[in-house]
This record gives sequence, structure tokens and C-alpha cells, in this order.
Amino acid sequence: MKKYLVVGNPIKHSQSPLLHNFWLKKNNINAIYDKEEYQSSDLESLIFKVREDKINGINVTVPFKEKIIPFLDKLSPEAEITQSVNTIHLHKKSVVGYNTDIYGFETAIKDIKFNIENKKILILGAGGVVPSIIFSLNKMKALKIMISNRTKNKAERLKELSNNISVVDWGEIPDFDMIINATSIGLNKEDKIIIDFSKIEKDKLFFDIIYNPRETNFLTAAKKNGNITENGKKMFIYQALASFKIWHGIQPEINDDTIKLLDQ
Repeated sequence: MKKYLVVGNPIKHSQSPLLHNFWLKKNNINAIYDKEEYQSSDLESLIFKVREDKINGINVTVPFKEKIIPFLDKLSPEAEITQSVNTIHLHKKSVVGYNTDIYGFETAIKDIKFNIENKKILILGAGGVVPSIIFSLNKMKALKIMISNRTKNKAERLKELSNNISVVDWGEIPDFDMIINATSIGLNKEDKIIIDFSKIEKDKLFFDIIYNPRETNFLTAAKKNGNITENGKKMFIYQALASFKIWHGIQPEINDDTIKLLDQ
């Protein structure tokens, strides 16, 4: 039986096993998908297991999307540009890192029929998934991308990715059409982003990459203020679909059963 897993720290919140095992069963694939909490010091031995064919595929989440790269043989073009990997596969004896977050985010935005073109986007956070979001936003012709991170120099480094990026101080609220929470603030139900959005205009899109819990305090507050909200569930499903296709050569079906599965 083949083995696949998602690694991260924390990892308890991940619903990847629920989704991938559902698709594995639907497609009669003799495999299992699990989740494991890892430390940075364990990453080299983890990739060795891929080389030995003891693990057949890995999804990578916070905080290892960049840290895993030195142990890989090759990167896909998107992973190379963003220096962010969330999917790993042994291909022709080479351990290859892919970035399916780009596809996940872009498809999720198209799915909710929000037009990014000529829009001003504010991103909270500068971690592993942010380069992928920036790549997608530019692909969809965003006018301006503003990044706010508690550690400002980490945000400053992202300005190298494109010339339409600016950095704003944490807590500052510039004019925006869409705001994305790309931090891990919200994984715990009591987490709150201590920024006052009450004075901004209504009908802005608040997007949270977190999908579990379904509604973070960030989204709850935005909804109360009359804004449009979207969690990261669709992004999660579409990035998982792309990973599944890399590993198994099959595009799994996304239907009502898939959506309901993650609402449990």
C-alpha cells in the first residue's frame, strides 16, 4: 500500500487526510494519506524516505514550505519563482517540489467570481504561502499589492517578487478592495487580529486562507461590518486536487459530497 502524508507544525487542524482518503477510495487507489507533526531537524530524514520509496508523496504546510527546499533535487517553475513548495513527488528518481497553492488560490478566486484586475490588495502576513498569492494576483492583473507583517523586514524581502508591491506598517489600513489574512492567526478559535477595520467602507472582500475553523474572528468581524467574506476552503480543495493529479495522474471530482465532507 502506498503512503502519502501532510507535514507541518502545527498539523492537528489539517483536513488533508479527510479529503485525500475520500478521493483515494472513490478512485479505487490502494493507498493511505496521513498527517504528521515534524520539526525542522526532521526534514532531511523525511525526504530520504521519499527517495527510498517509503513515502510516495508529501504535502507541506506551515512552516516548512521554504525550509524543505534545500533537501529537494528539482523544483517546478512555479516553485522556483516563489521559493515555496507544498507538494513533493519522486519523479524519475528525482525528488521534485511543486507549488499547487498558486492554482488553488487562483481557482478559488475565479470560483467566487471576484475580478482581481486593477484591484488594490492588502495581504496580512509574509509567510510561506504569500509568494504564491502574489504570483496568482499578478497573473490575474492586480493593480497594487500591499503587504503588512508584524516583522516588517520579512515583508520588505517580498518586494523583490514584483514592482507593484509596497509594505505598510502592521496596524495601518490603506485603501484596498480585497484583504487576505495569510497569517496563522485564527487557527485557534480565540485568535484575534488586533486591527480596527470598523471604519472602512462596506462590501470589501475579506479572504482568509484558514479553512478550519470555518469562520475565524477576522471573518466574523468583517461580516458584522457589512463586508463580503470567504474562507480558504476552496483554495484548500483546489490545491489538493492539483497535488492528487501530480501523484496519481487522475483529476478527482469536486462535487457536493466533497464540499460537505469538509463541513463536518
